[in-house]
Amino acid sequence: MPAVQPPCKVLVTGANGYIAMWVVHEFLEQRYSVRGTVRSAKKAEHVQKQFAEYGDKLEVVVVEDITKEGAFDEVVKDVDAIAHTASPFHLNARRPEELIEPAVKGTVGILQSALKYGASVKRVVITSSVGAIIRDEPTPITFTEKDWDQQSLDLVNKLGEKAPSIAKYRASKTLAEMAAWKFVEEHKQEINWDVTFLNPPFVFGPAIHELTDPASLNTSAKMFYDYVADASKAEAAGNDFLAQSGTCWVDVRDVAKAHCLSLEKQEAGGERIIVSSGLFKWQDFIDAANALSPPPQLSKPIPKGQPGSGTGHPDTVHLVIFDTSKSDRVLGLKYRTIETTTKDTFADYQARGW
Repeated sequence: MPAVQPPCKVLVTGANGYIAMWVVHEFLEQRYSVRGTVRSAKKAEHVQKQFAEYGDKLEVVVVEDITKEGAFDEVVKDVDAIAHTASPFHLNARRPEELIEPAVKGTVGILQSALKYGASVKRVVITSSVGAIIRDEPTPITFTEKDWDQQSLDLVNKLGEKAPSIAKYRASKTLAEMAAWKFVEEHKQEINWDVTFLNPPFVFGPAIHELTDPASLNTSAKMFYDYVADASKAEAAGNDFLAQSGTCWVDVRDVAKAHCLSLEKQEAGGERIIVSSGLFKWQDFIDAANALSPPPQLSKPIPKGQPGSGTGHPDTVHLVIFDTSKSDRVLGLKYRTIETTTKDTFADYQARGW
């Protein structure tokens, strides 16, 4: 029997975000009711407009500061499940705490509220990242859900503000996940729900959240635009970079589907699950973009790079590989291809006049 099924009500935190908007869309499409949280009434406007056709199936409420104690106390009432997506992902933090504090406090805060006031909650799905799993090594390594990113924690503890930006982000995801698992263990006699963590790598694909121009894209989607759709930026990065840089990726719509499946599959409870479509180098997406027919009509030329120099090239090395057997076994998730994601993302760019 499913842990949660339609027409149950799901709370989605940070509902106006890149991933979260697709999560809301997926739940609504699957006939769930959704209560979404945003940080301001202004941010609520686009969410309500985007999903107007679903009528009273969607409720949007304001939670201004997710780090405040009790921030989620009211919104967890009368929901059957929670999808917690609200956590910052950017590489601009000076102090590690700028990322770590909202990630940890927001994650533990939602669990505290669910414990106190979520009487009908059966499952909590939390959007984590492979940043909580991987470490940098000079030789290829395959990671599973049993791996933890101690390396970034050590770097941040040692270097503080001088730690690499990516280490600060990874540390925030690692510490948030560790804090959540600790909370569940400490309160296992009191809680009537379980937790599932989803760990995606780079997330690409079309956007339905509020955007003004390419500069307003979130971090991973902005990188995709810069290296795959903007010839000047791709050329500045260089052909070697385009051929050699890249790890693993997943389509944002597949991440959204994973959130839905994680609620419905009983065996997903108490698991962390890597959701990854597979390997990529930037050149792979560039080649897919140049193979589109008819060619997309964008405002800037598409980069060419060195065709064929990406994943399929015999000299290509992938240092990071993810074992997705748990995703296959537990969720049965079917992933989109590089070609499909590129086609749909470029169609989005074209529709926006980019």
